[in-house]
Amino acid sequence: MLHWVQYIRGYVTIKVWGYSTERLLNLCGNHNILVWDIEDHGDYDTMNISVQGFFALKPLLKKTGTKASVLKRYGLPFFMSKMGRRKIFVAGFLCCMLFWMLTSGYIWNIRFEGNYVLTEDVLLDYLEEKDVCVAMKKSRLRIEELEKSLREDYDVITWTSVQVKGTTLLIYIKENEMPNYDQVSQSDKAESEAGTEGMDLIATKSGTVSYIITRSGVPQVALGDTVERGDVLVSGAVPVYNEDTTVRKYQYVESDADIKLRYTESVSVKKDILYEEKMYSGKQKKMFMLGVNDREFNLRLGKIPYAEYDVSGEKKQVKLLDHLYLPVFYGKKTVQEYEMIRQKHTEDEMNSMMQEEWHKIMETLNEKGVQIITKNVTIKKNDKNWVLNANMQLEESAAELVPTSTEPIGVEEETVQEETAE
Repeated sequence: MLHWVQYIRGYVTIKVWGYSTERLLNLCGNHNILVWDIEDHGDYDTMNISVQGFFALKPLLKKTGTKASVLKRYGLPFFMSKMGRRKIFVAGFLCCMLFWMLTSGYIWNIRFEGNYVLTEDVLLDYLEEKDVCVAMKKSRLRIEELEKSLREDYDVITWTSVQVKGTTLLIYIKENEMPNYDQVSQSDKAESEAGTEGMDLIATKSGTVSYIITRSGVPQVALGDTVERGDVLVSGAVPVYNEDTTVRKYQYVESDADIKLRYTESVSVKKDILYEEKMYSGKQKKMFMLGVNDREFNLRLGKIPYAEYDVSGEKKQVKLLDHLYLPVFYGKKTVQEYEMIRQKHTEDEMNSMMQEEWHKIMETLNEKGVQIITKNVTIKKNDKNWVLNANMQLEESAAELVPTSTEPIGVEEETVQEETAE
């Protein structure tokens, strides 16, 4: 505490030499002049003394025949005196403090912790929908409402905590374990069966029925039949007959069957032999960049002397404390000159490219659960490009559930059929 008092009032380090230095120190004690950190250097002594005590020391120096000179100055009075001669520095310092105070009332960084299923891009898009974004005022943030909406809108989130530290918005998330999709699908199926009035299985592609086993519903096609897209394969309306074989009514169920359709499909892929490639000359220029919020300013001398070039680099956000970010960015950029050169693929390269394209086609079909029955792959070559043509016979489960198209029999029609039967 005493050190801070001395700093605010100001003190100096002095050099004392002469006839009777010891007598000077005794007189300082008698006149209540405080000195400290006294060091003996042989021919002279050094010590610290307050500014007020230094001016009171003058008559004592004459009386003892000693001399004193100031070696160093410390404290707020001397600092303010220096700053008074550096008006531009003081103005800049005050502007920085004002800028810091104004920007500290905004959010300049958003961080997520604990999210694994939900990516940061998904969460940032969600926050934008809720008008929560970088450069928003802290006073506009409704923490409790944001926590509640995150839990309600995402079933995978079981707990969340939103905090503001400095200019950083911290969102802590706890996700539940991945749901059992088998159980979910079964429950969805049960709900669908309970609430439906009949579901038909229709064809999603045109082709020939190559496999059919019906578990629920009435099959409308047989093995080997040709169907068009949208045709009913299995009806969810099960007829109930009268004694005269007329339909008395329909019982509606959800159709369930394993059905595979076989069809042909052609795929064509073209690859050019000539291509353009960037050839870097090795010439490059470096420049600094400064950014404020969404704006960037490149600091360079003159224009970029290259006709074609790439720009690469990195930028960092100014951080004063652990969570106190400012909307100011800085970094370096590298400008590299290049020239577009026309190149020609070799025959081996073209073969590899075509093989890769064919593997992509097969992988895509496998991912969709499509089986290749037969295939005929040809490659046509000329001076400009290669063309891959594939004619395939494919087989897949191409059926989907839709509400049944069979209308129920009316009450009057049912009554007439009953009377006729009698």
